[in-house]
Amino acid sequence: MKDSSSIEAIRKRATIYARFSTDLQNERSIEDQLSLCQSYAERERLTVVSTYEDRARSGGSVMGREGLLRMFDQARERSFDVVIVEALDRLSRDMEDLAGIHKRLTFLGIEIRAVHEGVVNTVLVGLRGLVGQLYREDNAHKVRRGLAGRVKQGLAGGGLTYGYAPVAGKSGERVVLETEAQVIRRIFQEYVDGRTPREIAHDLNKERVSPPRGRAWNASTINGNVQRGAGILQNELYVGRLVWNKVRMVKDPDSGKRLSRPNPRSDWQIAEVPHLAIVSPELFTAAQQRKGDRSHGHPSHQRRPRRMLSGLLHCGSCGSGMATNGRDKSGRVRIRCSAATESGTCPDAKTFYLDTVETAVLSGLKAELRAPNVLSEYVRTYVEERKRLAATSNAKRQRLEQQLGQLNREIERLVDAIAKGHGDPSILGPRSTALDAKRKRISEELQSEPLALKEVAPHPAILKRYEDQLGRLEGALAKGARAGDGEAAEAIRDLVERVTVFRDPARPGGVAVEIAGRLNALLGEKAYPNHVKGVWGKVVAGEGLEPPTPGL
Repeated sequence: MKDSSSIEAIRKRATIYARFSTDLQNERSIEDQLSLCQSYAERERLTVVSTYEDRARSGGSVMGREGLLRMFDQARERSFDVVIVEALDRLSRDMEDLAGIHKRLTFLGIEIRAVHEGVVNTVLVGLRGLVGQLYREDNAHKVRRGLAGRVKQGLAGGGLTYGYAPVAGKSGERVVLETEAQVIRRIFQEYVDGRTPREIAHDLNKERVSPPRGRAWNASTINGNVQRGAGILQNELYVGRLVWNKVRMVKDPDSGKRLSRPNPRSDWQIAEVPHLAIVSPELFTAAQQRKGDRSHGHPSHQRRPRRMLSGLLHCGSCGSGMATNGRDKSGRVRIRCSAATESGTCPDAKTFYLDTVETAVLSGLKAELRAPNVLSEYVRTYVEERKRLAATSNAKRQRLEQQLGQLNREIERLVDAIAKGHGDPSILGPRSTALDAKRKRISEELQSEPLALKEVAPHPAILKRYEDQLGRLEGALAKGARAGDGEAAEAIRDLVERVTVFRDPARPGGVAVEIAGRLNALLGEKAYPNHVKGVWGKVVAGEGLEPPTPGL
């Protein structure tokens, strides 16, 4: 007769997983699940060695569920033999995720047991996964239906809009918050009087007026997005009109993040709420009229063709992008940090001359890209890439040839069986036809696949390509690239990913640029920007920093 210690030794190790969905649910839900699973483990003679939990985490995705991910880490180390849950929907309410969890734990030799259903198998996973997902989707439809009903009554459909405060004890009701309403009226009035959203945002930040969200006011906070009907100037609630269902939320299946997608205007739902109006209809209409006029400006005022460094320039002080900021009296183009321009939050608000930065970038590229060690790295990496492509091509041809041989043998067996009367021709015949169609498809794919490369060596084309890139760069310079030549922009983007502009501390008024190259993808981190001397480092410009310009 076995003693208790030997019986204990053969008991399976178990872990318990518990989850509840939202902050609106009772925190005791986790404790109740753990207690229920613990009782089940005792009945089934399982030894609980660990517990994992996720509080206020949706079952619609495995993303962001730290408890579940930690459980998987321990599962890979074979720390337990059984996972106990109250029900399968605690693991996931998504069919794909639940099937994936079951598949991976089964591969590791780990059982899933649900308290009310016992040992989980593939059929149960399929049924519960379908039921869980249908429940989640049906719940979403019911929530939207409920919100639509609330909006018809003039109640909030979700979220809190700047300028309003919730009414305590009355869900969905709002009242005007006068301190913020004054800011809204000021924005509308100043905009109608001719000020730009950028200028208004600057003043609000200087006066330390709290923004709707984030750390600072921006022009985009005021302007918003026409397609989404967002932004203070386009929010019809300020004129007493509640508009709901402008956007819908969808979940990215890869990242688990919720993303907003604009709905067509025909799907928008509108309710009149005159008691929530903050600005007059006349002022609101005047603001919309000005926005319409500004969006259809004269062609000469539209954005100029992209310059060769457009979109590549970044501020060395705060990391924001940089954009053109007018010209001086001699016609030289200035550039300035966008954060300094849009919201006034950059610590270095001074402007640079664009041609100074372009000269530094182009001079640095021309000199460094002709360095022998850079060229050798270029050729070395090219050879390695050719070898990799050759191996991939050879492996694909070998796989296709194996599939073709297997199909030929299977078709021969079917034909032989039909000829000898060993099978029903009405069944074997169509099967043979289907296999023959698949064989033809694979044969065509094999014929289109390049022949296996027998020898990999440096090819003259790579050196020619490299010289062509440098030649294009020099040719663009000769044609006046700094004036916005399209060929120059394309050549620069072949070589450069990011240009960060700094003030050079070693020279009063000096400018330095730091270049990050797209060739990292080709040459690898060992070449750019770490291990090749002088490549993609800081390049000091020959001209100085422009002094601050009053009024900018």
